[in-house]
Amino acid sequence: MNNDAGVAGDVGATRRAADGAIRAGDFIAAKIREDNATGLYRGRVQTRFPPEPNGYLHIGHAKAITADFGIAADFGGSCNLRLDDTNPDTEDVEYVESIIDDIAWLGYTPANVCYASDYFEALYEWAELLIRDAKAYVDDQDAETISAQRGGFGKPGVESPYRERDPEENLRLFRAMRDGEFADGARVLRAKIDMQSENMQLRDPVLYRIRRSHHHRTGDKWVIYPTYDWAHGQSDALEGVTHSMCTLEFEAHRPLYDWCLEQLPLPYEKPQQLEFARLELTHTVTSKRRLRKLVDDGTVTGWDDPRMPTLVGLRRRGYPAAAITAFCTHIGINKTNSRHAIEELEAFVRTELNRVSLRRMAVINPLRLVIDNWPQTEEGAPVVEWFTLGNNPENPDDGTRSVPFGGVLYIERDDFAEVPPPKFFRLSPGREVRLRGAYLVSATDVVKDEAGNIIEVHCTYDPATRGGDAPDGRKVKSTMHWVSAEHALDATVNLYERLFSTEVPGESTGEPLDDVNPDSCTTLNCKVEAALGDTAPGEVVQFERLGYFCKDGQTPMLFHRTVGLKDEWANIRKRSG
Repeated sequence: MNNDAGVAGDVGATRRAADGAIRAGDFIAAKIREDNATGLYRGRVQTRFPPEPNGYLHIGHAKAITADFGIAADFGGSCNLRLDDTNPDTEDVEYVESIIDDIAWLGYTPANVCYASDYFEALYEWAELLIRDAKAYVDDQDAETISAQRGGFGKPGVESPYRERDPEENLRLFRAMRDGEFADGARVLRAKIDMQSENMQLRDPVLYRIRRSHHHRTGDKWVIYPTYDWAHGQSDALEGVTHSMCTLEFEAHRPLYDWCLEQLPLPYEKPQQLEFARLELTHTVTSKRRLRKLVDDGTVTGWDDPRMPTLVGLRRRGYPAAAITAFCTHIGINKTNSRHAIEELEAFVRTELNRVSLRRMAVINPLRLVIDNWPQTEEGAPVVEWFTLGNNPENPDDGTRSVPFGGVLYIERDDFAEVPPPKFFRLSPGREVRLRGAYLVSATDVVKDEAGNIIEVHCTYDPATRGGDAPDGRKVKSTMHWVSAEHALDATVNLYERLFSTEVPGESTGEPLDDVNPDSCTTLNCKVEAALGDTAPGEVVQFERLGYFCKDGQTPMLFHRTVGLKDEWANIRKRSG
Protein backbone atom coordinates (compact mmCIF):
# COMPACT_ATOMS: atom_id res chain seq x y z
CA MET A 1 0.00 0.00 0.00
CA ASN A 2 1.32 3.42 -0.92
CA ASN A 3 1.24 6.31 1.51
CA ASP A 4 0.55 9.98 1.05
CA ALA A 5 2.76 11.23 -1.79
CA GLY A 6 3.63 14.44 0.01
CA VAL A 7 4.98 12.63 3.04
CA ALA A 8 6.84 10.14 0.87
CA GLY A 9 8.39 13.00 -1.05
CA ASP A 10 9.46 14.75 2.15
CA VAL A 11 11.13 11.60 3.43
CA GLY A 12 12.84 10.84 0.16
CA ALA A 13 14.15 14.37 -0.23
CA THR A 14 15.44 14.35 3.33
CA ARG A 15 17.16 11.02 2.87
CA ARG A 16 18.87 12.25 -0.28
CA ALA A 17 19.78 15.65 1.14
CA ALA A 18 22.52 14.49 3.46
CA ASP A 19 23.74 11.45 5.28
CA GLY A 20 24.74 13.99 7.92
CA ALA A 21 22.23 15.63 10.14
CA ILE A 22 20.96 19.01 9.25
CA ARG A 23 19.50 20.85 6.31
CA ALA A 24 21.58 23.76 5.03
CA GLY A 25 20.87 27.08 6.71
CA ASP A 26 20.64 26.10 10.37
CA PHE A 27 22.34 28.46 12.81
CA ILE A 28 25.00 26.00 13.97
CA ALA A 29 26.15 25.33 10.41
CA ALA A 30 26.19 29.09 9.84
CA LYS A 31 28.35 29.57 12.94
CA ILE A 32 30.81 26.92 11.81
CA ARG A 33 31.05 28.48 8.35
CA GLU A 34 31.78 31.82 10.05
CA ASP A 35 34.47 30.23 12.25
CA ASN A 36 36.06 28.58 9.24
CA ALA A 37 36.06 31.88 7.38
CA THR A 38 37.86 33.63 10.25
CA GLY A 39 40.25 30.74 10.81
CA LEU A 40 39.21 30.38 14.47
CA TYR A 41 40.00 26.66 14.54
CA ARG A 42 42.08 26.64 11.36
CA GLY A 43 39.24 24.93 9.54
CA ARG A 44 39.01 22.10 12.04
CA VAL A 45 35.56 20.87 13.14
CA GLN A 46 35.27 18.41 16.01
CA THR A 47 32.13 17.58 17.95
CA ARG A 48 31.16 15.03 20.58
CA PHE A 49 28.07 13.20 21.83
CA PRO A 50 28.32 13.07 25.66
CA PRO A 51 25.54 10.95 27.24
CA GLU A 52 25.60 9.92 30.87
CA PRO A 53 25.49 6.10 31.09
CA ASN A 54 22.67 6.05 33.64
CA GLY A 55 19.92 4.72 31.38
CA TYR A 56 19.03 3.81 27.83
CA LEU A 57 19.05 6.36 25.02
CA HIS A 58 15.66 7.61 23.82
CA ILE A 59 14.24 9.33 20.76
CA GLY A 60 15.41 12.73 22.04
CA HIS A 61 18.99 11.49 22.03
CA ALA A 62 18.56 10.47 18.40
CA LYS A 63 18.27 14.12 17.43
CA ALA A 64 21.44 14.98 19.37
CA ILE A 65 23.29 12.04 17.81
CA THR A 66 22.17 13.04 14.33
CA ALA A 67 23.22 16.64 14.99
CA ASP A 68 26.60 15.88 16.59
CA PHE A 69 27.70 13.27 14.07
CA GLY A 70 25.99 14.90 11.11
CA ILE A 71 27.47 18.36 11.62
CA ALA A 72 30.94 16.86 11.88
CA ALA A 73 30.40 14.83 8.71
CA ASP A 74 28.97 17.79 6.80
CA PHE A 75 32.16 19.79 7.48
CA GLY A 76 34.64 16.97 7.03
CA GLY A 77 35.30 16.78 10.77
CA SER A 78 35.06 14.11 13.44
CA CYS A 79 32.78 13.28 16.34
CA ASN A 80 33.68 11.45 19.55
CA LEU A 81 31.40 9.48 21.77
CA ARG A 82 32.20 10.53 25.32
CA LEU A 83 30.49 8.75 28.21
CA ASP A 84 29.95 11.31 30.98
CA ASP A 85 30.62 8.85 33.80
CA THR A 86 31.01 11.23 36.74
CA ASN A 87 28.18 9.84 38.91
CA PRO A 88 29.00 6.24 39.85
CA ASP A 89 25.83 5.84 41.93
CA THR A 90 23.61 5.67 38.83
CA GLU A 91 25.92 4.42 36.06
CA ASP A 92 26.48 0.91 34.80
CA VAL A 93 28.35 -1.01 32.10
CA GLU A 94 24.95 -2.19 30.83
CA TYR A 95 24.10 1.36 29.83
CA VAL A 96 27.53 1.98 28.33
CA GLU A 97 27.15 -1.05 26.08
CA SER A 98 23.62 -0.11 25.07
CA ILE A 99 24.68 3.44 24.14
CA ILE A 100 27.51 2.18 21.94
CA ASP A 101 25.14 -0.32 20.29
CA ASP A 102 22.42 2.29 19.69
CA ILE A 103 24.81 4.68 17.98
CA ALA A 104 26.04 1.91 15.71
CA TRP A 105 22.43 0.90 14.93
CA LEU A 106 21.66 4.47 13.87
CA GLY A 107 24.54 4.20 11.42
CA TYR A 108 27.24 6.32 13.07
CA THR A 109 30.83 5.47 13.99
CA PRO A 110 32.57 7.60 16.62
CA ALA A 111 36.08 8.79 15.82
CA ASN A 112 36.94 7.78 19.39
CA VAL A 113 35.06 6.30 22.33
CA CYS A 114 36.09 8.34 25.37
CA TYR A 115 35.04 8.60 28.99
CA ALA A 116 35.05 11.54 31.37
CA SER A 117 36.83 9.16 33.73
CA ASP A 118 39.75 9.12 31.26
CA TYR A 119 40.42 12.66 32.46
CA PHE A 120 39.93 12.30 36.22
CA GLU A 121 43.63 12.86 36.92
CA ALA A 122 43.87 15.87 34.61
CA LEU A 123 40.68 17.36 36.06
CA TYR A 124 42.05 16.94 39.55
CA GLU A 125 45.32 18.65 38.64
CA TRP A 126 43.44 21.55 37.07
CA ALA A 127 41.34 21.82 40.24
CA GLU A 128 44.54 22.18 42.27
CA LEU A 129 45.59 24.94 39.85
CA LEU A 130 42.35 26.82 40.58
CA ILE A 131 42.98 26.45 44.31
CA ARG A 132 46.54 27.80 44.05
CA ASP A 133 45.20 30.76 42.04
CA ALA A 134 42.62 31.45 44.79
CA LYS A 135 39.80 30.65 42.38
CA ALA A 136 38.45 27.63 44.26
CA TYR A 137 38.02 26.74 47.93
CA VAL A 138 36.99 23.85 50.14
CA ASP A 139 33.65 24.40 51.85
CA ASP A 140 32.82 22.50 55.06
CA GLN A 141 29.10 23.23 54.90
CA ASP A 142 26.51 20.61 54.02
CA ALA A 143 24.62 20.56 50.72
CA GLU A 144 21.41 22.01 52.18
CA THR A 145 23.22 25.01 53.66
CA ILE A 146 25.15 25.69 50.46
CA SER A 147 21.95 25.50 48.43
CA ALA A 148 20.15 27.91 50.75
CA GLN A 149 23.05 30.39 50.70
CA ARG A 150 23.05 30.53 46.91
CA GLY A 151 19.83 32.54 47.12
CA GLY A 152 17.64 32.80 44.04
CA PHE A 153 16.41 35.13 41.36
CA GLY A 154 16.06 38.52 43.04
CA LYS A 155 17.44 37.06 46.27
CA PRO A 156 21.14 37.76 47.03
CA GLY A 157 23.57 34.99 47.69
CA VAL A 158 25.39 34.59 51.00
CA GLU A 159 29.14 33.98 50.90
CA SER A 160 30.42 30.88 52.64
CA PRO A 161 32.38 31.51 55.85
CA TYR A 162 35.12 29.35 54.27
CA ARG A 163 35.32 31.39 51.07
CA GLU A 164 38.48 33.29 52.09
CA ARG A 165 40.46 30.34 53.31
CA ASP A 166 44.16 30.47 52.52
CA PRO A 167 44.99 28.65 49.25
CA GLU A 168 47.52 26.44 51.03
CA GLU A 169 44.90 25.34 53.55
CA ASN A 170 42.42 24.69 50.74
CA LEU A 171 45.03 22.65 48.90
CA ARG A 172 45.73 20.57 52.02
CA LEU A 173 42.04 19.94 52.60
CA PHE A 174 41.38 19.07 48.96
CA ARG A 175 44.19 16.50 48.99
CA ALA A 176 42.76 15.09 52.20
CA MET A 177 39.40 14.81 50.45
CA ARG A 178 41.06 12.78 47.72
CA ASP A 179 42.82 10.61 50.28
CA GLY A 180 39.50 9.68 51.89
CA GLU A 181 40.03 11.45 55.22
CA PHE A 182 36.49 12.87 55.34
CA ALA A 183 33.03 11.34 55.26
CA ASP A 184 30.77 11.54 52.24
CA GLY A 185 29.21 14.99 52.03
CA ALA A 186 31.49 16.44 54.70
CA ARG A 187 33.24 18.85 52.32
CA VAL A 188 33.05 20.02 48.72
CA LEU A 189 35.27 22.03 46.42
CA ARG A 190 33.61 25.16 45.05
CA ALA A 191 34.65 27.61 42.37
CA LYS A 192 35.14 31.15 43.65
CA ILE A 193 33.26 33.32 41.15
CA ASP A 194 30.44 35.69 42.15
CA MET A 195 27.79 35.01 44.78
CA GLN A 196 25.77 38.00 43.56
CA SER A 197 25.69 37.05 39.88
CA GLU A 198 22.29 37.13 38.21
CA ASN A 199 23.25 33.81 36.65
CA MET A 200 22.77 31.25 39.42
CA GLN A 201 25.30 28.93 37.80
CA LEU A 202 28.07 31.40 38.68
CA ARG A 203 27.28 31.57 42.39
CA ASP A 204 30.30 29.55 43.52
CA PRO A 205 29.25 26.22 41.94
CA VAL A 206 30.40 22.91 43.40
CA LEU A 207 33.23 21.31 41.39
CA TYR A 208 33.95 18.20 43.49
CA ARG A 209 32.03 16.15 46.05
CA ILE A 210 33.01 13.21 48.23
CA ARG A 211 31.24 10.02 47.20
CA ARG A 212 32.42 6.56 48.15
CA SER A 213 30.89 4.60 45.31
CA HIS A 214 32.37 1.89 43.14
CA HIS A 215 32.98 3.21 39.64
CA HIS A 216 32.42 0.89 36.68
CA ARG A 217 35.82 1.81 35.19
CA THR A 218 38.03 3.23 37.94
CA GLY A 219 36.82 0.92 40.71
CA ASP A 220 37.51 2.34 44.15
CA LYS A 221 40.48 4.50 43.15
CA TRP A 222 38.56 7.76 43.61
CA VAL A 223 36.39 8.91 46.50
CA ILE A 224 35.89 12.38 45.03
CA TYR A 225 34.13 12.94 41.74
CA PRO A 226 33.86 16.03 39.53
CA THR A 227 30.48 17.56 38.82
CA TYR A 228 29.13 17.81 35.28
CA ASP A 229 30.04 21.50 35.04
CA TRP A 230 33.66 20.85 35.95
CA ALA A 231 34.10 17.75 33.80
CA HIS A 232 32.21 18.78 30.70
CA GLY A 233 34.05 21.76 29.27
CA GLN A 234 37.44 20.51 30.37
CA SER A 235 36.83 17.13 28.71
CA ASP A 236 35.90 19.01 25.54
CA ALA A 237 39.17 20.94 25.77
CA LEU A 238 41.30 17.86 26.40
CA GLU A 239 39.79 16.10 23.37
CA GLY A 240 40.16 19.09 21.07
CA VAL A 241 36.42 19.65 20.58
CA THR A 242 35.69 22.84 18.66
CA HIS A 243 31.89 23.04 18.81
CA SER A 244 30.19 21.56 21.88
CA MET A 245 26.49 21.22 21.13
CA CYS A 246 23.96 20.98 23.97
CA THR A 247 20.22 21.33 24.35
CA LEU A 248 18.71 24.62 25.47
CA GLU A 249 18.50 23.79 29.18
CA PHE A 250 22.30 24.13 29.30
CA GLU A 251 22.27 27.67 27.93
CA ALA A 252 22.48 29.10 31.45
CA HIS A 253 25.56 26.93 32.05
CA ARG A 254 27.49 28.47 29.15
CA PRO A 255 29.01 31.38 31.18
CA LEU A 256 30.32 28.83 33.69
CA TYR A 257 31.58 26.63 30.84
CA ASP A 258 33.52 29.62 29.49
CA TRP A 259 34.75 30.77 32.93
CA CYS A 260 36.26 27.38 33.76
CA LEU A 261 38.06 27.14 30.43
CA GLU A 262 39.40 30.68 30.69
CA GLN A 263 41.22 29.85 33.93
CA LEU A 264 43.20 26.95 32.49
CA PRO A 265 46.18 26.34 30.17
CA LEU A 266 44.35 24.50 27.37
CA PRO A 267 46.06 22.12 24.93
CA TYR A 268 43.88 23.37 22.05
CA GLU A 269 41.84 26.44 21.17
CA LYS A 270 38.99 27.02 23.63
CA PRO A 271 35.89 25.12 22.53
CA GLN A 272 32.56 26.90 22.36
CA GLN A 273 29.19 25.71 23.56
CA LEU A 274 26.19 26.03 21.21
CA GLU A 275 22.63 25.21 22.29
CA PHE A 276 19.71 23.93 20.24
CA ALA A 277 16.14 22.86 20.96
CA ARG A 278 15.59 19.33 22.20
CA LEU A 279 13.18 16.92 20.53
CA GLU A 280 9.79 16.56 22.20
CA LEU A 281 6.97 14.38 20.83
CA THR A 282 3.29 14.24 21.65
CA HIS A 283 2.09 11.30 23.77
CA THR A 284 5.71 10.76 24.86
CA VAL A 285 7.84 11.18 27.98
CA THR A 286 11.64 11.14 27.75
CA SER A 287 12.60 11.82 31.37
CA LYS A 288 14.98 9.01 32.36
CA ARG A 289 13.66 9.13 35.91
CA ARG A 290 10.10 8.59 34.77
CA LEU A 291 11.04 5.98 32.19
CA ARG A 292 12.90 4.10 34.91
CA LYS A 293 9.79 4.23 37.10
CA LEU A 294 7.71 2.71 34.30
CA VAL A 295 10.20 -0.16 34.21
CA ASP A 296 10.52 -0.55 37.97
CA ASP A 297 6.74 -0.46 38.52
CA GLY A 298 6.11 -3.08 35.85
CA THR A 299 4.00 -0.72 33.75
CA VAL A 300 6.17 -1.84 30.83
CA THR A 301 8.17 -5.05 30.47
CA GLY A 302 11.56 -3.35 30.35
CA TRP A 303 13.64 -0.63 28.72
CA ASP A 304 13.12 -2.41 25.38
CA ASP A 305 9.34 -2.61 25.66
CA PRO A 306 8.04 -1.61 22.20
CA ARG A 307 5.87 1.09 23.77
CA MET A 308 8.91 2.87 25.21
CA PRO A 309 10.54 5.85 23.44
CA THR A 310 13.96 4.31 24.05
CA LEU A 311 15.95 3.43 20.96
CA VAL A 312 16.03 -0.22 22.05
CA GLY A 313 12.24 -0.10 22.41
CA LEU A 314 11.69 1.55 19.04
CA ARG A 315 14.11 -0.91 17.46
CA ARG A 316 12.24 -3.89 18.94
CA ARG A 317 8.99 -2.41 17.69
CA GLY A 318 10.43 -2.27 14.18
CA TYR A 319 11.27 1.40 13.67
CA PRO A 320 13.98 1.55 10.98
CA ALA A 321 17.09 3.49 11.91
CA ALA A 322 16.92 5.22 8.52
CA ALA A 323 13.44 6.57 9.31
CA ILE A 324 14.55 7.97 12.68
CA THR A 325 17.58 9.76 11.26
CA ALA A 326 15.56 11.05 8.30
CA PHE A 327 12.97 12.46 10.69
CA CYS A 328 15.64 14.17 12.80
CA THR A 329 17.18 15.61 9.65
CA HIS A 330 13.78 16.83 8.49
CA ILE A 331 12.91 18.73 11.68
CA GLY A 332 16.37 20.32 11.71
CA ILE A 333 18.10 22.37 14.39
CA ASN A 334 16.62 25.52 15.83
CA LYS A 335 16.63 27.67 18.97
CA THR A 336 12.96 27.30 19.90
CA ASN A 337 11.57 24.38 21.86
CA SER A 338 8.53 22.81 20.26
CA ARG A 339 6.60 19.57 20.41
CA HIS A 340 6.28 17.51 17.24
CA ALA A 341 3.34 15.23 16.56
CA ILE A 342 4.32 11.60 16.96
CA GLU A 343 2.30 10.97 13.82
CA GLU A 344 4.95 12.91 11.91
CA LEU A 345 7.64 10.48 13.03
CA GLU A 346 5.34 7.58 12.19
CA ALA A 347 4.93 8.94 8.66
CA PHE A 348 8.69 8.60 8.15
CA VAL A 349 8.58 5.08 9.59
CA ARG A 350 5.67 4.11 7.36
CA THR A 351 7.28 5.49 4.23
CA GLU A 352 10.54 3.66 4.85
CA LEU A 353 8.77 0.39 5.65
CA ASN A 354 6.54 0.70 2.59
CA ARG A 355 9.70 0.81 0.52
CA VAL A 356 11.52 -2.16 2.03
CA SER A 357 9.01 -4.50 3.68
CA LEU A 358 7.84 -7.81 2.23
CA ARG A 359 4.08 -8.36 2.04
CA ARG A 360 2.43 -11.24 3.85
CA MET A 361 -1.10 -12.28 4.80
CA ALA A 362 -2.12 -12.69 8.42
CA VAL A 363 -5.49 -12.87 10.14
CA ILE A 364 -5.29 -11.37 13.61
CA ASN A 365 -8.90 -12.00 14.66
CA PRO A 366 -9.68 -15.27 12.84
CA LEU A 367 -13.08 -16.45 11.63
CA ARG A 368 -13.38 -19.73 9.73
CA LEU A 369 -14.65 -19.48 6.16
CA VAL A 370 -15.80 -22.77 4.61
CA ILE A 371 -16.24 -22.99 0.83
CA ASP A 372 -19.05 -25.52 0.42
CA ASN A 373 -18.54 -26.15 -3.30
CA TRP A 374 -14.77 -26.50 -3.10
CA PRO A 375 -13.60 -29.58 -5.04
CA GLN A 376 -12.11 -32.67 -3.48
CA THR A 377 -9.55 -35.16 -4.69
CA GLU A 378 -10.50 -38.72 -5.61
CA GLU A 379 -9.47 -39.72 -2.11
CA GLY A 380 -11.92 -37.22 -0.62
CA ALA A 381 -9.38 -34.65 0.54
CA PRO A 382 -9.85 -30.96 -0.28
CA VAL A 383 -7.95 -29.79 -3.32
CA VAL A 384 -5.07 -27.42 -2.65
CA GLU A 385 -4.30 -24.72 -5.20
CA TRP A 386 -1.32 -22.40 -5.20
CA PHE A 387 -1.35 -18.75 -6.10
CA THR A 388 1.66 -16.61 -6.94
CA LEU A 389 1.74 -13.31 -5.08
CA GLY A 390 4.31 -10.53 -5.21
CA ASN A 391 6.52 -9.96 -2.18
CA ASN A 392 6.77 -6.19 -2.56
CA PRO A 393 5.12 -4.03 -5.23
CA GLU A 394 7.64 -1.29 -4.45
CA ASN A 395 10.55 -3.53 -5.45
CA PRO A 396 10.10 -6.19 -8.17
CA ASP A 397 13.52 -7.59 -7.27
CA ASP A 398 11.97 -8.97 -4.08
CA GLY A 399 10.30 -11.57 -6.26
CA THR A 400 7.19 -13.65 -5.60
CA ARG A 401 5.98 -16.43 -3.34
CA SER A 402 3.49 -19.30 -3.67
CA VAL A 403 0.54 -19.22 -1.29
CA PRO A 404 -1.73 -22.26 -0.74
CA PHE A 405 -5.51 -21.99 -1.00
CA GLY A 406 -8.03 -24.62 0.10
CA GLY A 407 -11.63 -25.22 1.02
CA VAL A 408 -11.31 -23.86 4.58
CA LEU A 409 -9.81 -20.46 5.17
CA TYR A 410 -9.45 -17.89 7.90
CA ILE A 411 -10.68 -14.34 7.34
CA GLU A 412 -10.82 -11.36 9.66
CA ARG A 413 -13.86 -11.42 11.90
CA ASP A 414 -14.40 -7.73 11.10
CA ASP A 415 -14.66 -8.64 7.41
CA PHE A 416 -18.02 -10.37 7.91
CA ALA A 417 -21.33 -8.94 9.09
CA GLU A 418 -24.48 -11.01 9.30
CA VAL A 419 -26.48 -7.78 9.26
CA PRO A 420 -24.22 -5.31 7.47
CA PRO A 421 -24.31 -1.65 8.54
CA PRO A 422 -24.52 1.13 5.94
CA LYS A 423 -21.50 1.40 3.62
CA PHE A 424 -20.24 -2.03 4.66
CA PHE A 425 -18.92 -3.62 1.47
CA ARG A 426 -17.20 -6.69 2.83
CA LEU A 427 -18.65 -10.18 3.18
CA SER A 428 -22.28 -10.61 4.23
CA PRO A 429 -25.06 -13.04 3.28
CA GLY A 430 -25.70 -12.86 -0.47
CA ARG A 431 -22.82 -10.45 -1.14
CA GLU A 432 -19.87 -11.32 -3.35
CA VAL A 433 -16.32 -10.27 -2.49
CA ARG A 434 -12.86 -10.96 -3.84
CA LEU A 435 -10.38 -13.04 -1.90
CA ARG A 436 -6.99 -11.48 -2.56
CA GLY A 437 -5.41 -13.02 -5.67
CA ALA A 438 -7.72 -16.05 -5.59
CA TYR A 439 -11.50 -16.21 -6.27
CA LEU A 440 -14.78 -14.38 -5.86
CA VAL A 441 -16.92 -15.86 -3.08
CA SER A 442 -20.47 -15.29 -1.80
CA ALA A 443 -21.60 -15.93 1.79
CA THR A 444 -24.51 -18.34 2.21
CA ASP A 445 -24.82 -19.29 5.88
CA VAL A 446 -23.32 -18.98 9.37
CA VAL A 447 -22.69 -21.36 12.27
CA LYS A 448 -23.08 -20.06 15.83
CA ASP A 449 -22.17 -21.37 19.26
CA GLU A 450 -24.58 -21.73 22.16
CA ALA A 451 -24.07 -18.10 23.11
CA GLY A 452 -25.07 -16.93 19.63
CA ASN A 453 -21.56 -16.00 18.51
CA ILE A 454 -20.65 -16.66 14.90
CA ILE A 455 -17.89 -19.25 14.76
CA GLU A 456 -18.00 -20.17 11.07
CA VAL A 457 -19.21 -18.68 7.80
CA HIS A 458 -20.15 -20.79 4.78
CA CYS A 459 -19.83 -19.58 1.23
CA THR A 460 -19.56 -20.68 -2.40
CA TYR A 461 -16.88 -19.73 -4.89
CA ASP A 462 -16.99 -19.07 -8.64
CA PRO A 463 -14.37 -21.32 -10.31
CA ALA A 464 -14.33 -19.01 -13.33
CA THR A 465 -12.86 -16.16 -11.29
CA ARG A 466 -9.44 -17.63 -10.59
CA GLY A 467 -7.02 -14.77 -9.98
CA GLY A 468 -9.85 -12.60 -8.64
CA ASP A 469 -11.48 -11.29 -11.82
CA ALA A 470 -14.84 -12.30 -13.26
CA PRO A 471 -14.82 -13.18 -17.00
CA ASP A 472 -18.18 -11.47 -17.44
CA GLY A 473 -16.73 -8.22 -16.10
CA ARG A 474 -18.88 -7.99 -12.97
CA LYS A 475 -17.39 -5.86 -10.22
CA VAL A 476 -17.12 -6.30 -6.48
CA LYS A 477 -16.51 -3.56 -3.95
CA SER A 478 -14.20 -5.33 -1.55
CA THR A 479 -11.00 -7.38 -1.61
CA MET A 480 -10.18 -9.34 1.54
CA HIS A 481 -7.06 -11.14 2.69
CA TRP A 482 -7.17 -14.72 3.93
CA VAL A 483 -5.05 -17.62 5.15
CA SER A 484 -5.47 -21.30 4.30
CA ALA A 485 -6.57 -23.09 7.48
CA GLU A 486 -4.70 -26.25 6.58
CA HIS A 487 -1.39 -24.44 6.10
CA ALA A 488 -1.70 -21.60 8.62
CA LEU A 489 0.81 -21.08 11.40
CA ASP A 490 -0.15 -19.93 14.87
CA ALA A 491 1.27 -16.59 15.91
CA THR A 492 0.78 -13.87 18.49
CA VAL A 493 0.52 -10.17 17.75
CA ASN A 494 0.83 -7.21 20.10
CA LEU A 495 -1.22 -4.21 19.02
CA TYR A 496 -0.14 -0.91 20.56
CA GLU A 497 -1.92 2.31 21.37
CA ARG A 498 -0.25 5.41 22.81
CA LEU A 499 1.56 4.70 26.07
CA PHE A 500 0.33 8.10 27.27
CA SER A 501 -3.28 8.98 26.60
CA THR A 502 -2.80 12.77 26.39
CA GLU A 503 -0.81 14.74 23.83
CA VAL A 504 1.19 16.46 26.57
CA PRO A 505 1.49 14.00 29.47
CA GLY A 506 1.06 15.70 32.82
CA GLU A 507 -0.25 18.97 31.37
CA SER A 508 -3.37 18.91 33.51
CA THR A 509 -2.11 17.02 36.58
CA GLY A 510 1.54 18.07 36.75
CA GLU A 511 2.70 14.45 36.75
CA PRO A 512 3.13 12.82 33.33
CA LEU A 513 2.84 9.29 34.73
CA ASP A 514 -0.74 10.07 35.75
CA ASP A 515 -1.60 9.93 32.05
CA VAL A 516 -0.32 6.42 31.38
CA ASN A 517 -2.75 4.53 29.18
CA PRO A 518 -3.63 1.23 30.95
CA ASP A 519 -4.83 -0.24 27.64
CA SER A 520 -1.76 0.54 25.55
CA CYS A 521 -1.13 -3.11 24.57
CA THR A 522 -3.55 -5.75 23.29
CA THR A 523 -2.33 -9.29 22.62
CA LEU A 524 -4.13 -11.49 20.09
CA ASN A 525 -3.67 -15.03 18.88
CA CYS A 526 -3.76 -15.13 15.11
CA LYS A 527 -3.28 -17.26 12.00
CA VAL A 528 -0.59 -16.39 9.48
CA GLU A 529 0.62 -17.69 6.16
CA ALA A 530 3.46 -20.20 6.31
CA ALA A 531 6.03 -17.82 4.79
CA LEU A 532 6.00 -15.83 8.02
CA GLY A 533 7.69 -18.75 9.72
CA ASP A 534 10.84 -17.79 7.82
CA THR A 535 10.77 -14.17 8.94
CA ALA A 536 14.02 -13.24 10.66
CA PRO A 537 13.97 -11.81 14.20
CA GLY A 538 13.81 -8.03 13.94
CA GLU A 539 12.50 -8.10 10.37
CA VAL A 540 9.44 -5.99 9.60
CA VAL A 541 6.81 -7.21 7.16
CA GLN A 542 3.54 -5.70 6.02
CA PHE A 543 0.51 -7.69 7.07
CA GLU A 544 -1.67 -6.83 4.10
CA ARG A 545 -4.52 -4.46 5.01
CA LEU A 546 -3.41 -4.42 8.67
CA GLY A 547 -0.10 -2.62 9.05
CA TYR A 548 3.59 -3.24 9.56
CA PHE A 549 4.66 -5.88 12.06
CA CYS A 550 8.09 -6.72 13.47
CA LYS A 551 9.14 -10.26 14.35
CA ASP A 552 10.27 -10.34 17.97
CA GLY A 553 13.80 -11.45 18.70
CA GLN A 554 12.98 -13.05 22.05
CA THR A 555 9.63 -14.85 21.76
CA PRO A 556 9.02 -17.21 18.81
CA MET A 557 6.22 -16.18 16.42
CA LEU A 558 5.47 -12.95 18.27
CA PHE A 559 4.93 -9.90 16.09
CA HIS A 560 4.75 -6.27 17.25
CA ARG A 561 2.67 -3.83 15.25
CA THR A 562 5.12 -1.10 14.29
CA VAL A 563 2.63 1.29 12.67
CA GLY A 564 -0.67 0.92 10.90
CA LEU A 565 -1.24 1.58 7.22
CA LYS A 566 -3.33 4.70 7.79
CA ASP A 567 -1.33 7.90 7.34
CA GLU A 568 -2.56 9.91 10.32
CA TRP A 569 0.01 12.66 9.75
CA ALA A 570 -1.42 13.42 6.31
CA ASN A 571 -4.84 13.87 7.88
CA ILE A 572 -3.42 16.13 10.61
CA ARG A 573 -1.71 18.31 8.00
CA LYS A 574 -4.91 18.45 5.97
CA ARG A 575 -6.94 19.60 8.99
CA SER A 576 -4.36 22.19 10.03
CA GLY A 577 -3.74 23.43 6.49
